[in-house]
Amino acid sequence: MTPFSLSRRLTAEVLGTSFLVATVVGSGIMADRLTADTALALLANTLATGTILVVLITLLGPISGAHFNPVVSLVFAMRRELKATFALAYAAAQVVGGILGTFLAHAMFELPLLQTATTIRTGGGQWLAEVTATFGLVFVILAGLRFRSEAIAWLVGLYITAAYWFTASTSFANPAVAIARSLTNSFAGIRPIDLPGFIIAEVLGGLLALVLSSWLLMEARTAQSQHTHGN
Repeated sequence: MTPFSLSRRLTAEVLGTSFLVATVVGSGIMADRLTADTALALLANTLATGTILVVLITLLGPISGAHFNPVVSLVFAMRRELKATFALAYAAAQVVGGILGTFLAHAMFELPLLQTATTIRTGGGQWLAEVTATFGLVFVILAGLRFRSEAIAWLVGLYITAAYWFTASTSFANPAVAIARSLTNSFAGIRPIDLPGFIIAEVLGGLLALVLSSWLLMEARTAQSQHTHGN
């Protein structure tokens, strides 16, 4: 088990999710200002997000597990590697951190702190994309922990980099990040009304990955310790 107190673990989750969202939103704003090419802007957004995940998971993983994602915390709670009460606290910390990250990005680019996104992200294709993106993320984490735990940071960062491009939704794969992105009317935004569909799809994708991995990875039924991670 991690030697760090719950207060330190929650602080790590707030800090990590805040920097993750500040990177997603901030790089989107920067890219949008520097180019009119949407594909180029998405590429810049993608690279910034993938690389910051490697950094954050490497540095904060030993403290909190570097979940940064309520679905990841839910999965570890269901695996009995994280107490249910701690998982709820993690989720709250992640949502708070994500919102702070959005505000930070707005402040750095001298935009109004409080915004409401208008970007439409809804429909069956988008929801399937979020199921797929979150399924893949959780499976990468669980399989990585099973076979290559030392490479988790890179596995997650590289997966999210790829998933930005092969999913129709650009791979939110994270309810806390989705909530935070509903508060920015920028390149990275999502309309608040579209949040429920995304969040349900993300939870479903995570649970499907948990079910499959429990069988496919032939894991022992003993708790291993608290582990990592998410976008």
